[in-house]
Amino acid sequence: MTTNEAVEEVRGWFTGRLPDGWFTGPPEIVLDREEISVIGRLPEPATAPGGAEEVSETERAARIAGHVGRFRESTRDQRIAIAREAEHRFGQKVSWGVACGDHREMFTTLSVPVMTRLRQPERRVLDTLVEAGVARSRSDALAWCVRLVGKNTDEWLARLRTALEHVERARAEGPQA
Repeated sequence: MTTNEAVEEVRGWFTGRLPDGWFTGPPEIVLDREEISVIGRLPEPATAPGGAEEVSETERAARIAGHVGRFRESTRDQRIAIAREAEHRFGQKVSWGVACGDHREMFTTLSVPVMTRLRQPERRVLDTLVEAGVARSRSDALAWCVRLVGKNTDEWLARLRTALEHVERARAEGPQA
């Protein structure tokens, strides 16, 4: 199954399984080898009847944080039950998150160890980040570097992922070994 097909199957299952009214549309699904992340969009909390009330950015952020927290607490038991079903069906752990306005928050995430071999120049980069207080450990420093690269190369990574989807489709259409 190609990556697109897998995402579509998982998104379809979650969309059909989630209670009505949880999210404003189908959830965003992010897959990797170990984890399914389900990110739903919540409606922004109403400011006042009719929506005419203007509030400061600080109050708006606090309202969104409260709205997200209420959703998280009120749906916890159902999310756990749905995650267990999905983990059994798809064989991967499930992480939950929401987006509300411009705020995005993951409730749960899987932290997976990744082994790598680094030469001295790369280790020195990590050690410098630790010594400067940017990271607590080499592991944190490496995660920081990966986040920084991802943030600064989102467009390029998106093009690369699209290209990989085309390769996977071509492989699926070819002769089977």
